Amino acid sequence: MLLKVTPEGNKNMAVSREPEMTQFFQEIDGYNSADGSLRITFHAFGNKQKEKSITIPLTPDTSKLESYEVTMHGSPAPAFKMPQSYNDWFTSCFGYEVFLVYLGSNTRAVLFQDMQPLEPDPLTRFLRDKVPFTRNYVDSLMGLTQSEQWRISFADCAPYLIVSQTSLEDVSSRLPDGEDMDVTKFRPNIVIKGAFEAYQEDYWGKLKINNDVEITMAHNCVRCKSINIDYETGKPGEGPRGEVLKRLQKDRRIDIGAKWSPVFGRYSFWDMRRGPEVIRVGDRVNVKKVNDGLTVWSKF
Repeated sequence: MLLKVTPEGNKNMAVSREPEMTQFFQEIDGYNSADGSLRITFHAFGNKQKEKSITIPLTPDTSKLESYEVTMHGSPAPAFKMPQSYNDWFTSCFGYEVFLVYLGSNTRAVLFQDMQPLEPDPLTRFLRDKVPFTRNYVDSLMGLTQSEQWRISFADCAPYLIVSQTSLEDVSSRLPDGEDMDVTKFRPNIVIKGAFEAYQEDYWGKLKINNDVEITMAHNCVRCKSINIDYETGKPGEGPRGEVLKRLQKDRRIDIGAKWSPVFGRYSFWDMRRGPEVIRVGDRVNVKKVNDGLTVWSKF
């Protein structure tokens, strides 16, 4: 994660405030291996002479790194300042002082009000503690809220952001003929194809992938001006490409908890009781739960 050094203090960086962040492209080599690395290329706004790259270890040795606490949406997490050579490289690209921090195995708490741990009622607690083999059945039958704190990394509000291809096509239809909305500007982890209507996912509560992996779709993703950025120039887009947020505001302000922001996509969470799983492009997805109404953005 990058932070910007300002007279008012160090500030978390985001594309909506620092659109020049769109000029950095990443490639991972050796994921989950001890010598894995992250190669970052600065595209320098199309100036090939100034384009340059740097390689950073995916799992750096933290024993000699300075500790630094990062807070996102009121949720703190301990992290580590990376060596000065990396900070100097990013600073030379941005033209102002920044520094890079590494989270490591640390996490931060999810602070959505409606996702906080709750103790089960006495009967359920008895079944859970005294008759362990019934636990999964009881959880499913009674729709229990998790009893442990949801944890995430440096992800914004959730580890996954899911959008549908049908909804993306609706956004493209709001642009002049021949223009397609670039899905990367919405920054999804998963794009689902096959929804019959645009924005059906507004009501999705749970998905099942390959009839096995279950994902909880907990909250709407409310959008900011980052979707207006031109990724080639690193500046606010011109013409219709710079008006995507405005065009969505006409009818996509559907969440009464964030009434000024349009919704596109759903913040989602993996079942924290499961071990590692692998999902792939082309996997089958089924909607396991449809909510009775729209979810409401709950403040942190």
